[in-house]
Amino acid sequence: MIPWERVGDSVSTKVDRQEAAVLRGLVTQIEDMLRSRQAEAPQDELAELTGMRTGPSTAPTDPILSRLLPDFQRLDDQDVSTEDRDAAAALRSLHEPELLDLKTGVAGVLLDTCPPGGGLVKLSAEQADAWLAALNDVRLALGTTLGVSEDMPDELPDDDPRAPHLGVYHWLTWMQESLVTALVGDA
Repeated sequence: MIPWERVGDSVSTKVDRQEAAVLRGLVTQIEDMLRSRQAEAPQDELAELTGMRTGPSTAPTDPILSRLLPDFQRLDDQDVSTEDRDAAAALRSLHEPELLDLKTGVAGVLLDTCPPGGGLVKLSAEQADAWLAALNDVRLALGTTLGVSEDMPDELPDDDPRAPHLGVYHWLTWMQESLVTALVGDA
């Protein structure tokens, strides 16, 4: 992949076949996880009448989904009242469907604009914003899986099973940073 370049109101890059396959594969996995979570939403007759959808009231148990869909109200584990727990559940139930729509939407934009066999990627500003969000979701998911932290070295020993995946994480970070740089341009 070459760095993103701004040309007028668009940004572009070229990805090779392998880069496109890795990127599309990772985004598809995240999209599948998010769609599975959407399918867990309770069927609510009132929602059908009012158009107000509701989602699950409990946080996902999967660590990746938990990272992608954080609590809307953080609760201190000590001395949490029933009212606070109920409020947190209500906030999740009300807001998670919209968050899931946004996240699956940006994944869809990336998949629609990244050529499966590699090649030129040319994005409008709106599509570039979607790419940034989708790349961020993939990085969060991969970082959660790898246990990425501030203390983690940039490279792992070759015998560490996370080593190849950390390279992908760094590549995604570079891709996201390059895209931001191209969008900001001379501003």
